[in-house]
Amino acid sequence: MKLTTRQLAQSALLLAVCIISQYFKNFSVYITGPIVNTVIIIAVLSVGLWSGLLISLIAPVTAFFLAGSPIMAAIPLLFPAIMAGNAVLAVTVWYFQNKVNFQYHLPVGLIAGSILKAAFMGVVIVLILLPAFGDAIAAKLPKPEALPAVLATAKVTFSFTQLITALIGSLLAYLIWLPVQKFIKRNQVEG
Repeated sequence: MKLTTRQLAQSALLLAVCIISQYFKNFSVYITGPIVNTVIIIAVLSVGLWSGLLISLIAPVTAFFLAGSPIMAAIPLLFPAIMAGNAVLAVTVWYFQNKVNFQYHLPVGLIAGSILKAAFMGVVIVLILLPAFGDAIAAKLPKPEALPAVLATAKVTFSFTQLITALIGSLLAYLIWLPVQKFIKRNQVEG
């Protein structure tokens, strides 16, 4: 696959938006999460699947370095699980946009991608990783007796919260994509 300078620049710009949004992670995951999901989806729709996958892989790493997380520090396997969850969203959106042909294929793909991402992360992180490695989190906490509360929060964060932020991100991406798609088509016709 040959990448153009324009595609690389577009991907870098989208990645920059993603990274900037991660500075707000400590304010609310309901700010950062939807923006990251929106960026992944817009990358897939406007640049291509590889761009969305690249951002899917980089976003959890930059989020960790910018905001930190005792849970991710204690369970490094969360990185590939989150990356894979993001990739599930990207691939699902790409599939519905490019391989499915019915009237509302993109909205259905956005909803399906959001549900599949949350389900994947819920199974892998909540049902497998947290129970298997939850005790490692206690060593990273200032107060190890807070472990049950931290695990309870993590279970919600990596399941239900993922669904909500992915759905919000999907809605934002859809609203952004409608005029962007028209702009892209108009420029292709003129150029």
